[in-house]
Amino acid sequence: MMTEDTAGGHVSKILIVDDEETMVRSLARLLEADGYEVISAGDGPQAVATAREQRPDLIVLDVMLPGLDGMEVCRQIRTWSTVPVIMLTAKTGEVDTVVGLEVGADDYVTKPFSPRELVARVKAQLRRAQMMDQPEGDRLESGDVVMDIGRREVTVAGRGAVLSPKEFELLRALLRRPGRVLGRDFLLNEVWGQDFFGDTRTLDVHIRWLREKIEDDPSRPKRIQTVHGVGYRFSG
Repeated sequence: MMTEDTAGGHVSKILIVDDEETMVRSLARLLEADGYEVISAGDGPQAVATAREQRPDLIVLDVMLPGLDGMEVCRQIRTWSTVPVIMLTAKTGEVDTVVGLEVGADDYVTKPFSPRELVARVKAQLRRAQMMDQPEGDRLESGDVVMDIGRREVTVAGRGAVLSPKEFELLRALLRRPGRVLGRDFLLNEVWGQDFFGDTRTLDVHIRWLREKIEDDPSRPKRIQTVHGVGYRFSG
């Protein structure tokens, strides 16, 4: 969600989640100086609630939080939102980075860091998100998967794949956001609509059918990847 400025343009809303008030104030000053609107949360539960209520355009999320840690906050947010998330951590282990990315973080910054570097990362992620939100043309492509929307045709490595209407819309949602973790609730709303009263098994069944048509080995999928406890990600 973008908020309008007085000139009629758009101001991106940034949610900073950190229990260190001095860190929040420092980052807020820098981001506000660049024209962003800044809101904040000091613990995990407040972060989830604020993200749902305020719908920020990007979240800067510390890993070490009271209530819920940043990994769990990110996992919960990813079940219903694709908002860009930049995680902050004092840890330097590769495992921590991998776990953060697996729950759906878009970028990862280790403390101590240059505040200017973080602002640059924020700008880069917002540009990427805005590009993803642009109206799609007649063609979507990621890796060797090509979708012709007007003709309702899909090819995988040059061979045709015959998809049902729901399979087509599901693949379309994934191809529009390659590399982004999409939560189950998000995909259900995107493909089946907000009035859908079924459960997530419907989605999982369609994912299985879709994999049978576009994966080289459906038992070891490489294009449509499962992010356990969250949803799915398309890797082209």
